[in-house]
Amino acid sequence: MEQQKIDRINALAHKQKTVGLTEAEQEEQKILRQEFIQSYVGNLRSQLEQTYIMDEHGQKHKLRRKEEQ
Repeated sequence: MEQQKIDRINALAHKQKTVGLTEAEQEEQKILRQEFIQSYVGNLRSQLEQTYIMDEHGQKHKLRRKEEQ
């Protein structure tokens, strides 16, 4: 995510705490936050897909997604 968008999220959060936001600004904030979350989760998944676990025998195993029960 671009630094400009992160700065805008922070500016809107500060304005929300001080004077409040208009409906248009609230919608912009919602969209920017959702985009930030998607970017964060995508980066985390990418990092985890490249993670290996070393067992007690020194062998590397690719990290797998835990199956839901």
